[in-house]
Amino acid sequence: MTDTSDAARSVGRRTVLVATGTTAAALAVGAAVSTEAPAAVAAPDLKPAAAAAVCSLTEEMTEGPYYLDGALVRSNITEGKPGITLALALTVVNSACTVIPNALVEVWHADALGEYSGYVGANGHNETDDGTFLRGGVLTNSSGVANITTIYPGWYRGRCIHIHVKVHTGVTLTSDGSFTGGSTVHTGQLFINETITTAVAKVSPYSTNTVTRTTLAQDGIYDDGGASSGLLTVTGSTSAGYTGTLTLGVSS
Repeated sequence: MTDTSDAARSVGRRTVLVATGTTAAALAVGAAVSTEAPAAVAAPDLKPAAAAAVCSLTEEMTEGPYYLDGALVRSNITEGKPGITLALALTVVNSACTVIPNALVEVWHADALGEYSGYVGANGHNETDDGTFLRGGVLTNSSGVANITTIYPGWYRGRCIHIHVKVHTGVTLTSDGSFTGGSTVHTGQLFINETITTAVAKVSPYSTNTVTRTTLAQDGIYDDGGASSGLLTVTGSTSAGYTGTLTLGVSS
């Protein structure tokens, strides 16, 4: 149960970088509510060209072998799966750093035992499989933010902890709770700092997953590019749960 081949990697390196720290702070505010004081205004001696926001695209990565069409449009995708709560706040922007409202942000990932819905048993566990747990997505709000509640992912053989993500624009919501049409403008993966995963791995039910865990540094997909390669900013604890934020630069 792996998707580690070099051929499966994205077609070329894409980075997400904002020209100034001021712009980066503004995007972070769009991704999550912060209790910290607002970022300081940029120094007045910045040249106009340097102060302009210039965003490029978040790196695209393999869709992987466990995608299923027809994901439900919903803000909570847990379906009662045990695990530590993970609240995602993903901000979608274009290359001009303009937020994109009404984009459908879709995520899917393994449960605490490393099993994907629709493919249960591939990581050696026997559990109920309805084909929809830990899959779904929501439309971004007027600030370009998609808020999704899930659980911290588990791991399976050959891959580090990760979350798959797609961004679609121009979709039509359907009466059965899913969506149709539109264009897929981003396919990637989200990653989490190894220090946090090490703490999570000690807590039940994650601790009952006996498959050898691949670390972030050992992973064949993540390329150590930080936020530009999908590394989430994660805060919280194993007892209180976690919040993960990231700004996704997409081709719109």
